[in-house]
Order: sequence, then structure tokens, then C-alpha cells
Amino acid sequence: MSPVASSDEAKSGSGPGSKKPLIYYYIVAFLVLMLLNALLFPMLAQQQVTEVGYNEFVSKVEAGEVEKVAVDESAGQITFVDDADKYYKTGLFPDEGLYDRLEKADVEFAAEIPAQSSPLLNFLLFWILPTLLLVGLGQLFMKRMGKAGGNVMNFGKSNAKIYAETDTGTTFADVAGQDEAKEALTEIVDFLHNPDKYASIGAKLPKGALLVGPPGTGKTLLARAVAGEAHVPFFSISGSEFVEMFVGMGASKVRDLFKQASEKAPCIVFIDEIDTIGKKRDGKGMTGNDEREQTLNQLLTEMDGFDSKKGVVILAATNRPESLDPALLRPGRFDRRIPVQLPDLQGREAVLRVHSRDVKMDPNIDFRAIARATSGASGADLANIVNEAALRAVRLGRSSVLQEDLQESVEVVIAGHQRKNAVLTEQEKHIVAYHEIGHALVAAKQTESAPVAKITIVPRTSGALGYTMQVDTDERFLMSKEELENKIATLTGGRAAEELVFHTATTGASNDIEQATKLARSMVTRYGMCDEFGMMQLETEGNAYLGGDTMRTCSDEMAAQVDREAAAIIKRARARADAILTENEAKLHELSRYLLEKESITGEEFMQVLEAPEEGIGDSGVVRG
Repeated sequence: MSPVASSDEAKSGSGPGSKKPLIYYYIVAFLVLMLLNALLFPMLAQQQVTEVGYNEFVSKVEAGEVEKVAVDESAGQITFVDDADKYYKTGLFPDEGLYDRLEKADVEFAAEIPAQSSPLLNFLLFWILPTLLLVGLGQLFMKRMGKAGGNVMNFGKSNAKIYAETDTGTTFADVAGQDEAKEALTEIVDFLHNPDKYASIGAKLPKGALLVGPPGTGKTLLARAVAGEAHVPFFSISGSEFVEMFVGMGASKVRDLFKQASEKAPCIVFIDEIDTIGKKRDGKGMTGNDEREQTLNQLLTEMDGFDSKKGVVILAATNRPESLDPALLRPGRFDRRIPVQLPDLQGREAVLRVHSRDVKMDPNIDFRAIARATSGASGADLANIVNEAALRAVRLGRSSVLQEDLQESVEVVIAGHQRKNAVLTEQEKHIVAYHEIGHALVAAKQTESAPVAKITIVPRTSGALGYTMQVDTDERFLMSKEELENKIATLTGGRAAEELVFHTATTGASNDIEQATKLARSMVTRYGMCDEFGMMQLETEGNAYLGGDTMRTCSDEMAAQVDREAAAIIKRARARADAILTENEAKLHELSRYLLEKESITGEEFMQVLEAPEEGIGDSGVVRG
């Protein structure tokens, strides 16, 4: 993609508009230089002279401390230098015996003759040379800024990147997993193609559409795809680029952006992270950021001012819609709010296929299996998974990406790379193995629980010493109370296995405790799955797209009761996990020995051992704490 200039001045880089600020700077600098030359430079050129009284001068002469004396009768002063090369001056006093004292003290003295330097030399040194130096530095500075792709003096110019009709290189075919968002944007594309069809019945094009969704879901990609489908110029700018150091510059950039857009209409203007300039105003009359508020006001004014018939569409993206000013979201500005959600199972498979088009993949790759293992992943996450798989294939010297590369890259994104230098003691290996089998065994023995896909005790860079991966066979949008309780029981299974076999607890269950507590509290405060409170909301969630913190909406007394209810849910789940592990203790030992031998096993291997007849070995070989 090659940005094209937004105007003739931008193309040449030497238009009158770009020179004007530089001339202003030269004039100001020249005036400052004149003041310095008249006031400061003469003072700096003089020696440091101390003024003393005439009697002190005489005393220094008689004491033999004076080396040289210069008498300036026209100025009425005496300048002298002592034996330490310090300069002094005193007023000329009628003293007939002065010259006799100076000769007696062997002091070199003379009448001072005013030195008159050349006026031409003074003019060259103090005026022409500094001016030339200033001009040269300014030209060098401007030339270097020009090479860097910007003009620092053009504070009021928009920094929007402008792409020609065919330069976006993106169409709806490049966007997968966002069928609903593409459908909502298709009408905008059709309007830009056929404006007369809508104008004939009086329909107006929406001035703006707000793309809302979590990071990495493809909001920017969708905006570029709209421009690519409509074959119109595409302006792209980030909200942070409007915020300047000087008040008024952001508003000037907004005016310049809309002026350029009007000249190139029909076109699309895309403002990424619009919440940077579109935050709610406090309404108190006094604001902490006048520059941001002026920029927002100018944006509102420009959106009201331009005619929608021209075909200028404003697309904006944010993952913080709750922070936007209501005036920005009213009809006539951003008429449409288009959710860009995380892709579902089918969408993830489509995204994986799109990102694999330029990668040499094995023809037997099962993208559906990878999509099932990446529930909750964004488009950016899936692109990263494909890239990690390609990098792994290169490291292993293969010419194409295999299924195992994709599976390993999923684990890299979830838990990090393998820690090859991590050395666990035999005791620690046994504890981790029993911990992970405890999770898997409790999950497998419960109904309505996601099947186990993989168990490993290979340490990862995320800090995990092992993990158990469960993957649903189908996409799930709802979870019942029983499923949540089963999930909490599975989370407690690791600690339960440790205490059953080793009669102690370790720090390895910290993440399990965190997740179990969060689920139990949500059951009480948000999902209404508690008999004590029923369908009563006791917490509100912050930003749903950024995983914001929850905020309590109940009293302290009720909050204490919430804690007790959540603790009771976890206790019941732990009791279920204890019962399952005690009933299947022989399989717990057998599976743990198998995992210690293999280090990593698949869900199929786990189920084969679990469903096979028991070996009858008991717990031999277990290293107890």
C-alpha cells in the first residue's frame, strides 16, 4: 500500500502553505537575536570587574598588590589589575600624588585609549554570521524532517494516510468470521456504488458507523475492506494523532481532514481508537483537557456540517463504547453501531483458512479441530497461531506445516513455549502428575463436562508446570448451573488429588483457586444461581470487551453473605471431587504413572487407560510426601 498525497502542496512539499510557518520562525528568531546582540552579548564580552573605593585602590598600590593601572579620564574611572589577575575599577579622584605613588610602587600605568573596532567586522560577526547559522540549521532541520516523511511545522495538518482506490488491497473476501458485520456494512458499499438508487426515494446514507468489539477482532480490516469493495479513497488516522501539545491544533487537524475528504468524495474516513478524543465531557464547566474537548467539539461540528449526499462515510473503531460522549453517538453522527465480536467455531475455522492461504500447509490439516481448541480466540490470535506453526515447521526443517505444528502453536499461545531448562525433582514431577490427572479424572467422571483433549507435565514459560486441556465438541453459548458446578469440581480436582495421595497441599493450585472463586462468585452475583438471593444482581461488570473489573452493587452485610454462599458452592464441588477420586483411586495411580512415563498424553490415550481393566497394582511406586 502506497499512501498518496492529499493535495498538490503535499505532493511537492514546497507549496506556499508549507513555507509560511518557517518564515515566521525566522522572523521571531531574528528579533530575538537583535535583542541579545544589543543587551546580552556586550555584557558577556566584558571581563568580570569588581568596583572598589578609591581609598582601597590606594591601599592596594601602597601594599604592592597592583600590577597595572589604566586611567580613563573621559569616563572618569581607573581600572587596575592586582597580582592575582583580578580586575577592579574605581572613580577618578583629584590626587596630585597618584603618579608618584604608582612610580614608587613600580606599577605599570597608562592612559586608556578607546579601541574602535571595524564597524563592518562588528556587523559581520554579530549580525550576519549568527543569522546565516540560524538559517542553515533551520534548513537542515526541515530537510531531515522531510526525509522522515513529515513536516514538523505543519501543526494544523492532518496526519491521515490516504490510500488510492485500489491501494487498500482488501475486500470482504479477506475478512472471515464476521458475517453479521459484513452484512451491516454491505449497504454502505452499495450506497457508494449506487447513490442515485437511494436518493431517488429520499433515503440518506448514514454519516457514520461505529465498529465496536474486543481487540484483534478485525475492526480496521473491515474498514479497509469496505473501501476496497466500494473502490473509493480510504483515509486512515488514529484518534491519538489529533491530540497535540498546543491547544487548537487537534481541532485544526479535524478541519483539515474533513476538507481533504470533501475534495476526494466519495470516500471513507476511518478513525481508529476514537475513544481517545471522544470521551464523555464532565459537564462541570471546568475541564482537565481543553485540547481534547475542543477536538471533540470540532469533530461534532464537522459531522453535522457535511452533506451525506457527497458520499463521505465516517467509520470509527473502539473497544470502549461506554466511555464515548452521548453527543457523538446520536443519530445524524454515528447512526449505526456494528458489533465486531469474537468469531464462533465456524468463524474461527474460516479465519484459520484465510490466514493459511499464503502458508504451505499439509493437505490433511484439520482446521475444525484447531478451531474447537481455540474457543474465545480473536482473529489476531488465530493469525498468530498460524504464524507460530509456520515458524515451528521452519525450525524443524520441514517444507510445510503439519497438524502437530498447529496443535503445538495453540499451546504456545495458551501457555507459552516449553521450558527446556526447567528441571523438576522427582517429588515435584509426581505431585504435578497427580495434580493434572486429578483434574482430568474428575472431568471424565462427570456428565455434561467438556472432554479431555490433552494432559502434560512439561513446564511452560507462562509459569505452568503442567496443564489439562478440555475441548468442547460443539460451540457452547450457554452454561447450566450443573455445568458450572462440574467445572468448579474439575478445578478443585488437582488439589484434591494432592491431598489424597501426598497428604499435603502445594502452591500449584493457585490458578485453579482463582478461577473457581471467580466462577462461584459469578453464580451468586451475576447469574442468579443461588437460592439465598435468587435473581438479584449484586455485581456489575466493567468493560465487556477489555475484561473490566466488576463493581459491587450491594451492602457490606450482603457482600459478606455473598462470600459465604460462594465458599459453600466451592466446598460442595470439592466434596464431589474428593468422592470421585476416592472411588477411582486405583485409576488415579495408574494414570499418573502413565503420565510420568509419557510426560504428555492425548485425550484418546487418557480415555483408553481409564476405560481399560484395572492393573491391580494399587499405589506402588508412589513417592509420598
